[in-house]
Formats: sequence, structure tokens, C-alpha cells
Amino acid sequence: MAAPNSVPLLTAYKMGKFDLSHRIVLAPLTRQRSYGNVPQPHAILYYSQRASKGGLLIAEATGVSDTAQGYKDTPGIWTKEQVEAWTPIVDAVHEKGGIFFCQIWHVGRVSNTDFQPNGQAPISCTNKPLSPQLRANGVDEVRFSVPRRLETEEIPLVVNDFRLAARNAIEAGFDGVEIHGAHGYLIDQFMKDQVNDRTDQYGGSLENRCRFALEVVEAVVAEIGADRVGIRLSPFANYSEAGDSNPEALGLYMVNALNKYGIAYCHMVEPRMIKVVEKMKIPKSLLSMRKAFKGTFIVVGGYDREEGNNVISSGYADLVAYGRLFLANPDLPRRFELNAPLNKYNRETFYISDPNVGYTDYPFLSF
Repeated sequence: MAAPNSVPLLTAYKMGKFDLSHRIVLAPLTRQRSYGNVPQPHAILYYSQRASKGGLLIAEATGVSDTAQGYKDTPGIWTKEQVEAWTPIVDAVHEKGGIFFCQIWHVGRVSNTDFQPNGQAPISCTNKPLSPQLRANGVDEVRFSVPRRLETEEIPLVVNDFRLAARNAIEAGFDGVEIHGAHGYLIDQFMKDQVNDRTDQYGGSLENRCRFALEVVEAVVAEIGADRVGIRLSPFANYSEAGDSNPEALGLYMVNALNKYGIAYCHMVEPRMIKVVEKMKIPKSLLSMRKAFKGTFIVVGGYDREEGNNVISSGYADLVAYGRLFLANPDLPRRFELNAPLNKYNRETFYISDPNVGYTDYPFLSF
């Protein structure tokens, strides 16, 4: 337990073989500055700014293959060039004493033919197309191509892409990988009954819909070891029209199934915040999953300093991941320690190509 006057978020924690000096995690954040899907030198500064001795960072979503892309200039880790480009970025985080996991990703149907090799259709568990979406600027519209439903015999090939990506991540020097099983992307598409309309062993029952996700976990664990593997899940989310009729049952099934692999952590996304008397309140709907999961439990979704401290001190979570706050405050652990004011993030610069603006130019505390 933390000492009475200490900040719970700044207490030490042992995550498997990793000794963390605090409970504040950099959440994986797509920044679209990896030109041509290759990580760039400017990411060295970006990640090392946010690294601290014994702090856990999770790299932005990183494609496992040339079919995994759905956004401009997001990084990959399926080629030798990409692995070599990641290496100095990882080295810079390690020089600061940080622990660095790579989030490995396949977007599935959240794509269009422009991002696909030879202009082919994006792959998914279904051939149901995704409706057009507004970009973050609220003006421009993104359209998605009709996906191609994967044949049953093709699915092991995609599982293998995740396995190879995990191997490549370790080769690049990462301490581990986080499997992206959230937010309406390929693994989530298989898990959610709003999307998955298959009639083979990968569709229908909860067990069948989770089969692909667990096959990916099993393959990655076999390749790099369970102590280097985490997964991100969002059972309550309905991003990209990927909702589920019983999210609590889905989340519970997954954490119980994950226990047998002994993975390092499960990173769960809270449902949307609700407004309670003019203050945004975290729903804290993950308690049953937290109780069931035997490894490290990371929560994410709108947490601030106060709420983060509360969930650590109450035992609701082991670690708290921060996205926008960490993006705008590269020294977030220090600011939380001092309860210092926070820089405001600028949403308009989240997804631009500039190698500095809104990326490495947020100021540090001057004292």
C-alpha cells in the first residue's frame, strides 16, 4: 500500500519481470508521421521525451502486414526497413530507462482499396461495408471499401502475420508487444456480434467469435514468451460500428480465456464517460473483468490525476494509461507528482504530418 502522503500513481509496481517505477502508462496513439509506413527519426525525440526510468510506454498502432493499413503514414513492422527504423527509437527510450511495448495492429475493414496492395479489397471477418465517417476535423468524410470476407483457411495466415510482427518487434529491441484487439479493428471485428456474421468456427457463439483473437495470442506467446505479451480490448466500445449485444459477457469470456496463457497484462478501455453534476465521471464498468484477470490490469479512457489515483488506491486497476494528456505533457509523471498545471492538447494537430508541430513542441515544466 502507498504511504499516506504519497501519490498512488507514482508508486512502484512489478509487472511480471518488469520493475515499474510508477503506474502511469503512455497509451498507444496514432500520430500519422511515419511517412510511407516507415518510422521516422523525429519519433526518437517524441518517444524519448515521454520516457522515464521504469515507465511503461506503448508505441502507436503498428501494422503487421501490407494489408493491415487504413490510415496515411502509420508505421509497420513487417519489413526489414521498418524494423531497422524502429531500432533507434527503441534505443532512445531504453537510454532513458523506459520499458517499451509495440502495439501490433490490423485494421481489417476500416480501410479502402487505396491502402491495399494492388488496390484489392480490405479483409475482414465479413463482407459488410462500413458506413462513411467524419474525420476528426468534423468536416471531411472518410469512405471505406466493401471488405472481402476471409476464407476459413486464410485465417491462419493472418495469425501468422501477427506472430512474425511480434518477432520483428523483439528484433527491433522492444520489450514486448501489445496485440490490438480493440476499437473496431480486425480482431475486434471478429469478436463483436454486430460485425461478425460468419457461420464457420470463427462465427456465431461467443467462443467462436473469440477464437481468432485467442489464436493470435497463442501464436504470439509461443513466438516471444507470455511475459512479453499484452492485449488491448474494448468490449463496451462501438467504434467503426463494432458493437456487441453483451459486452460484459464478451469481456469476461476473454479475460478468463487469457488467464491460461499467463500474459503480462490486459489493457481494457472504459465505456464512454458520463456527465454527473457538471463533472465527467468514469463509468468504471470493468470491475468484473479486473477481478477475473490474473495478470496486470491496465485501464484507459478519460482518466485524470484524481481518478487515476482513486483507481490505483482502491485496487480497481494496477496501471492507468493516458493518451491525450501524455501527448500534450511529455513530463506527465512529474506534473502529477507536483500536481502542476497541464498543457492543453490541440486536437487539430493530432494527425498532421508535421515532424514537430503538435508532436515534439509541447513544453516541459520549467522548474
